[in-house]
Amino acid sequence: MRIGELRRALGLKQTELSGGIKMSQTYIGNIENGKRKVNDRIISLLLMTYGANEGWLRTGKGSMFSKDNDPKVDRVIRNFKKLDGLLQDYVLKQIDLAVEYQEKKGKG
Repeated sequence: MRIGELRRALGLKQTELSGGIKMSQTYIGNIENGKRKVNDRIISLLLMTYGANEGWLRTGKGSMFSKDNDPKVDRVIRNFKKLDGLLQDYVLKQIDLAVEYQEKKGKG
């Protein structure tokens, strides 16, 4: 199963991925090591939580993520939610400055 590939593409540790779908890290590790099989419930949770493409998860064909999902944006949102209010404000200010810089650079 391609769960390990998905997890690495999302930049997650096993504990983070397993926590996101309310499974134990050991269970996810056993799936990645081929000791356990993936059931439809886990696939559904991965689709809903991480925007994975069902066809890719099951067969390896197609893109890893559904077309409506951007893994970079999802990663930013997940990590942003982990920050306290002060750090969230700091990150938002840095994003505003980066966009402003890019816009000025594009005009010049």
